Amino acid sequence: MRTIRVVSRRSQLAMAQTKWTIERLRAAVPAWEFEIVPIVTQGDRIQNVPLSEVGGKGLFVSEVEQAIAQDHGDMTVHSLKDVPADLLPGLVLAGYPERVEPRDALVSRQNLRLADLPQHARIGTSSLRRAAQLRAKRPDLEIVSIRGNIDTRLQKLELDGLDGVILAAAGLVRMGWDDRISELLAPDICLPAVGQGVLGIECRATDADLIEVLQAITHEPTRTAVLAERTFLGRLEGGCQVPIAGYAQVLPTGAVSMTGLVATEDGRRVLRAHAEREDAVSAGQVVADDLLARGAAEIVAQG
Repeated sequence: MRTIRVVSRRSQLAMAQTKWTIERLRAAVPAWEFEIVPIVTQGDRIQNVPLSEVGGKGLFVSEVEQAIAQDHGDMTVHSLKDVPADLLPGLVLAGYPERVEPRDALVSRQNLRLADLPQHARIGTSSLRRAAQLRAKRPDLEIVSIRGNIDTRLQKLELDGLDGVILAAAGLVRMGWDDRISELLAPDICLPAVGQGVLGIECRATDADLIEVLQAITHEPTRTAVLAERTFLGRLEGGCQVPIAGYAQVLPTGAVSMTGLVATEDGRRVLRAHAEREDAVSAGQVVADDLLARGAAEIVAQG
C-alpha cells in the first residue's frame, strides 16, 4: 500500500491530464492510492506578458519540479512540449503514455481553413514557433499574442475580435473540444513543438518503485520519438525564446524519422532538416547538426 502525491497545475487541461493518468496508474497498481496536490505556477500567475519575455515555458515547470524535489509531491504529469531540455537535477521523465494528435489546430470564427482566411486576418497564438511559421506561409496575417489557459484562449476568439487562434490539437482532444477544430495544420505548414501531444510523467530519480510502474504504462514508440525530439532540442540548446520545432515518428521498419526546424521570429528565415536513422539519439543529433551547420546556431544565439 502506498499513496502517490501527484502535483498538478490547477488549469482545466492540467487537471484533466492528471486525472486521466491516475486512472491508468490505478489500473496498473490497484493497491496504490493517488491524491492530487494542486499548485499555481509563475506561468499561471503572469498572464499579460508573452512567455518568451518572462522566462519561457519553464515557468510552468520549475515550481512543480521544486515541489517534487522537496518531497511535497511524488510525481507530476506535464504537457511534454512545456518541459525544457534540462530537468531539475535529481528528477527524471519516467513515463510516456501513447501520443495523441501532435499537430497544431486552427480554430477560426467562421470555421475557415488557413488558406481561406481573409487578407490581414487577425490570428492569436502564444507561441513564437507557430507565429514564425504562420508568417512564413501567410505574411499578410496579423499575429496577436494571447496568453491564458486553453478555455481562455478560445474565449478570446470572440472577446478580442480575432479571426482565429492556433492551439495544440492535443489539448482540444483531451478536453473533448475537438469539434471546434477548423483545420489540423499539416507539419509542412506548421511543424509541431518538441513533445507536442505527449504526456511526460516526472518523478524523483531515486523512486525505483514508481519508475517501474510509470515504465509499465509507457508506449515505447512514443518514448522513442520523444528521445529523438528531446535529443534534437538539447543539441540546439533551445528554449522558448527562439522558434524551434521538432517531430519524430517510428517507421514500420523500426527506424526513426525526424524533422526539425529553426526560424527567425519574423518568419523570413526558416531552416528545416530531415533524417532517418536506426536509433532515436542519432536521428535527433543528425537533424540538429544539419541545422546548426546551416546557420541555426546564429539564430539560436540571437534568442
